[in-house]
Amino acid sequence: MARGQREDRDNRGGRERDREESDLIEKLVGINRVAKVVKGGRRFGFAALVIVGDGRGRVGFGTGKAREVPESIRKATEMARRTMIRVPLREGRTLHHDVHGHYGAGNVVLRAAPAGTGIIAGGPMRAILEALGVQDVVAKSVGTSNPHNMIRATFEALKIIYSPRQVASRRGKRVSDLFVRGDKAEAAETADAGVQE
Repeated sequence: MARGQREDRDNRGGRERDREESDLIEKLVGINRVAKVVKGGRRFGFAALVIVGDGRGRVGFGTGKAREVPESIRKATEMARRTMIRVPLREGRTLHHDVHGHYGAGNVVLRAAPAGTGIIAGGPMRAILEALGVQDVVAKSVGTSNPHNMIRATFEALKIIYSPRQVASRRGKRVSDLFVRGDKAEAAETADAGVQE
């Protein structure tokens, strides 16, 4: 392959990557002033907490510290882009099933919701779900109001969401075998009743 062709291909890949990164939704959750105690006294800086998502099922979070606010936000954004996870969405608008997440003192409950519900969530959880691209969800944080623990608990919950296709492939079945409907449901109930007797 000629050198010019290779450079052209590399440039095209870089442009596509830049376009993908420019499509990302960035949300600043919080900035704290932090102090480092050194020999001559205290050295003040800033710690930023940022959520990044593509609005189509990928989301990540990051933290960054620096002497200046813009630099701390840049570091947090870079970390969030590196640590993005993919979450399967049902019909591209809600979660596949209810889920519970726990991290430290943070406990969160995320529930799938019918169309038209909207995002019922507060604080950092709302930022995560908006960046993820969820349109209908009911979320509740029980316990801490610390944004770091809430975000980590929410990500722990999102990591254990599986689509029916993923569950079927893991069990070695078809997706239609997972759902029991109509006559099959009645047959299953009678079979269960026979077993209980």
